[in-house]
Order: sequence, then structure tokens, then C-alpha cells
Amino acid sequence: MKTPRTVPATDQPSPTQDEATTGPPRPRGLRHNTRWLMVFLCFLGMTVNYVDRATISISLPYMTDDLHIGPEWQGVILSMFFVTYALGQLPAGALIDRYGEKRMFAIGGLIWSLVTVGTGFVRGIGTLLFARLALGAGEAPAYPSCAKSVSRWFPVRERALANSVWDNGARAGTAVAAPVVTALIAWQGWRMAFWVTGAVALLWVALWLKTYREPSARGGLSAEERAYVTAGGARLEENPAEKTTAPEEPAVRWRDLFRHRTVWGMMIGFFCLNYVIYFFITWFPSYLVDARGFDLLKLGFYGALPGIVAIGGSLLGGWTSDTLLRRGWSVTRARKTCLVCGMLFSSVIAFAVLVPSAMWALALLSVSYASLAFSAASVASLPADVAPTPRHVASLGGIQNFASNLAGVLGSTTTGLLLGFFHHSFVAPLMLSGALCIVGALTYGLVVKRVEPLRLTAA
Repeated sequence: MKTPRTVPATDQPSPTQDEATTGPPRPRGLRHNTRWLMVFLCFLGMTVNYVDRATISISLPYMTDDLHIGPEWQGVILSMFFVTYALGQLPAGALIDRYGEKRMFAIGGLIWSLVTVGTGFVRGIGTLLFARLALGAGEAPAYPSCAKSVSRWFPVRERALANSVWDNGARAGTAVAAPVVTALIAWQGWRMAFWVTGAVALLWVALWLKTYREPSARGGLSAEERAYVTAGGARLEENPAEKTTAPEEPAVRWRDLFRHRTVWGMMIGFFCLNYVIYFFITWFPSYLVDARGFDLLKLGFYGALPGIVAIGGSLLGGWTSDTLLRRGWSVTRARKTCLVCGMLFSSVIAFAVLVPSAMWALALLSVSYASLAFSAASVASLPADVAPTPRHVASLGGIQNFASNLAGVLGSTTTGLLLGFFHHSFVAPLMLSGALCIVGALTYGLVVKRVEPLRLTAA
């Protein structure tokens, strides 16, 4: 890809190795560690987000008779969410950079919670498709909001671990959804599952609005914590050093971000990673029921295991990346090592089709999901690592998440088509997922050159 002319940036902020290994000591005490409360709120939001998202995947086998849904419609219904979710990433990222993560995450949460409750009232395929489209639009601000929050609250040397915390909401939500939603279905049917999970989302919105704070607001960063995160490379808009711009530097327009090879590498790599992750979110329950013969009880118990194992994989990925930085590795080397290794190990999903035992297949799928989560901690750190200014973090997060969720649209539909073509066999879908894991590893290794702030480009 041709690289446009660059303009020197004399004071452009950069998450350097020195920022990752030097600076004021970590402040002690709860008062000086408010940043961890903020990321925990993000974790709760993503957990609720994924519970609501996974509710239909678990409920779908039990909705088919009531709503007269044939096999040919199931993949379409699952994929409709990703159409608006993927497209919504682009404006959501730009709006978050403009209006802030607190406001936009709350607006998105209100929309998706009301839509989830409304899904419990659908009476046919048409209204269900509309509900899925609306849910995707409501959930779009979640990912870039969390990435933006961590970029502002955390130094470089803690960024991957902090991102792994909120990103684990995806695993926690998927894991919690399996037993909770199946219990609700067994108790009062699939409609009750949507009503309860939607109501929980409304409670989270209230908690977020009451508790989340901007770093500069009263009750935000203390003087000690501000000194610590600023010296460590936090992308604070309020940081004067990050507002300094050489007179000859052009403004970075949103569309100019697509001129960079690194951005395209982020998009392609995350597409491959999320293609496989969304198998676990959409088709995994059906795989256990149809291919491995699990009943409702087994689905509720064993269906949660990959998500639980992946939580450990995500935390390990964040800890590993940050530890490598503290030991003197460059940001590029630390991030890319975790990205490539995690994606390569995740390709074991393809071997699940070769083992006759359901438990061995479940073990391989758990390893694959954990490896994807291991990489995801560094993926979530990339927008803050490469953003040319703090005002582009959420925009880059939205861009890479847009590409990743095209995988949701294509993956859900492609899996459904392959199942139909190969007489409900999951061999082809799982083999394709394994191949994409290897493509993702090659992309992060070869297409993404250096993990550093993008050079400002002339129009």
C-alpha cells in the first residue's frame, strides 16, 4: 500500500519504551487507584452487553417452533445484529471522541436494554429481524467507549492488562449467559429470558451514569495518580504535552486514518480473530446440541466452560504484554509477540472435528477461545498505541471493530450456508475458522510493521 507524504511531528506523543519502564512509582491506596474502578465499570458494561447479545443464540433453538423459523432463516437472524453493529462502529468512534465515552456508552446501553426487553414480545420473523438490527445499533458504542476510557485512565505499562479486564466482559457475559438464560428458559420460557436480561441492562446504565467519571472531573484522578499515568503515556486530552502540535502539521481527518498500512493490518487481523470468536457467540450452542448431542442441562453447564477458560487467557495476555514492556521490550515487540502467538494457538479449533469425544472437542475449543482472548488484550490496546492524537483513539477503535464485526455478518451467514450445503456437518465451518486464525497471525506479524503513533499525513 502506498504511503502518503508525512510531515515531521516534533512533539507528537509516543508510547515509548521509556514511558513503559520509567516514571513516578505506582501510587498506593484506593484513593489513588480510581482508574481500576473505572475499568471495572467498563467490564460490567461489556458483561451485560454480551449477555444480551448471547441471549438469542441460546434461545434460538427454542424459539423456532413458536415463531416458525426454518433452518435457512437462523443464520440470517443471527447475522442481522452484525450489520448495524459493524456499520455503527464508524460513527460511534467519532462521536465518542467528540462527546465522550460516558455519554455515548450510556446512550447505547439504554437503546440495547430496551430492545432486549422488546425482543421478548416479538411475534414473527419480521419483528425479530428488526429487533436484531436495533440491538446492533445500540451496542455499537460499547467497544470504542471502553478503549477510549482505558487510553485516558491508564499508562502504557498497564494498558494491556486494563484492556483485558474490560474485554473479559465478553467472556464473562458469554459464560454467564449459558446457565442463566437456559435456567430462565426452563423456568418461564424464552420470552422471560429477554425480559430479565434487558432489565439488568437498564440497571447497569443507571450505575454507569452515577459512578463513572472523567479523569479531570471532581473525584477523578488524584494528583499522585495523574502524575503516574501522565508520565506513563496515558492519552489524556487535558495533558498539555499531547496538545502541542508543530505549526506545519496538518489536521488529521478521520478518512486519513485509512491511508496507513498499520490501520489496514489492524482491520484484517481483528476480522480474522472475531470471525472465530463469533462462532462461540452465535453457533457454539447449536454445535453442542446438534453435533455433540448435548441436552439443555449439559448445554447450560458445559457451554460456559470455554468462556471461563478464555477469561484466564485474556488476563494472561494482558499481563504478559505489560510484563514484557516492564522488562524492556519495545511496544512493537511486546504487542506483536502476544498477537501472533495467540492467533497461532487458536487455530487448534480446526482439530475439534477430528476427535470423536465430545469432551476432547470441548477442550480444544476452550484452548482456541483462550488463545483468541490472549491476543485480544493486545488488540484492544492498539488504538491507544497507534492513535496520532488522543482525539483519534475511539475513532481507531471503531474502525478496527467495524472490520472485525463484518466477520460477524459473514461468519454467521457463512456457517449457516456451510451447514446447509454439508448436511448439518460442522467440519467445514471449523476448518475455515482454523485457517483464518493462521491468516490473522500472518497479518499481525507481516502487515502491521511498528506499533507506534501514526505519522501525521498531508492531505
